[in-house]
Amino acid sequence: MAGALVLAASTAWAAPRDSAAAAHDSVVVSLVTCYPGPDIYELYGHTMLRVRYGSIDMVYNYGIFDFDTPNFMYRFVKGETDYKVAGYDGAYMLIGYRSRKVVEQKLNLTAGQAMQVLLALVENARPENATYRYNYVYDNCATRPRDIIENVLGDRLHYSAMHDTLTFRQEMRRYNANYAWQQFGIDLVLGSGIDYTLSYREQMFVPMVLMQAFAEAQVERDGRLEPLVSATHVLNDGSDMGDILPPTPAWQSPMAVAMSVLVVVLILSWLDVQRRKVSRWADSLLFGMAGVAGLLVFFLIFVSTHEATSPNYNGFWLNPFALLPAVAIWIKKAKKVLYFYHFANFAVVFVLLACWPLLPQTANAAAFPLMLSLMARSASYILVYREQCKTSHLNISK
Repeated sequence: MAGALVLAASTAWAAPRDSAAAAHDSVVVSLVTCYPGPDIYELYGHTMLRVRYGSIDMVYNYGIFDFDTPNFMYRFVKGETDYKVAGYDGAYMLIGYRSRKVVEQKLNLTAGQAMQVLLALVENARPENATYRYNYVYDNCATRPRDIIENVLGDRLHYSAMHDTLTFRQEMRRYNANYAWQQFGIDLVLGSGIDYTLSYREQMFVPMVLMQAFAEAQVERDGRLEPLVSATHVLNDGSDMGDILPPTPAWQSPMAVAMSVLVVVLILSWLDVQRRKVSRWADSLLFGMAGVAGLLVFFLIFVSTHEATSPNYNGFWLNPFALLPAVAIWIKKAKKVLYFYHFANFAVVFVLLACWPLLPQTANAAAFPLMLSLMARSASYILVYREQCKTSHLNISK
């Protein structure tokens, strides 16, 4: 959603050379929308505000971030997502978007309203104000420009009726359609907070939705309604789908992998029960991976400040407790402890699967075969343990 610009000019604060002089020029404000790109952070497109007056052409970008920031990934996962707004010469606007469609919408603002937008942007871009706490659905590169326009127009701005009734997750799936693994990860780590029905305004966290909303919006002026957008120009032609990668092949999809895991686990579990012996390497691998994934899920639930990560019902089957059987399976004296763990794990996952249709959270379909895989391994351990106990008891009796 927020594109990173490579040139140093994009990260430097730029402001009008003479704001007072600008007041005497005709200020033109435009919303610029860049369609989706191939990288993960570009899948939702990008929004910028362009301001022209006299010989000055400025673009204000709320999507500046730096991967080289110390502990960037940790801070991002934790919720400390600090982005910046920067103003720079419009000549650099299309850098990074050469292969993508870019649309500019000139906004129907009075001279005074346009100046208010400009002054708000200049104030936001000052070094002491430039950094803000980015939120991918509530406070991002699209919502910030929208908020500025709304603040200037107030109740004179009127949006059209909402087109679709969607949730955040459904909106994300629309743009992640070709990125099955990305969506699988989103569905695992983001909880029920993204599954409520959105208002039209909330849907505008996606740049293309904001562009459409502005195209249909009206502004009240002198007792009559006029279109908010006075002119639309395609600055860079391209596909309406954006410049994205082709769909993930079906055989490489999360569902294909999850079903393969389930088939292997079912066969192995049946063999274990027949020979009354647990395949320790299988439990160590399967529960180890579940435990590592559970560490991330629990971190997001209990530590991260991202409000959309908690509550998350995936934490009932993906949790750090799964590391116990992954390690204890190699310890002979831990058999009874493992028996109680697997009994509890089977019960919890079974109840979770049975109740999921009633939960306020949408699951990724590929998660269900993985849940069944964990249940199958727990069930096989319980059966093998009981058979071993019977055999041991018979030997003692003899």
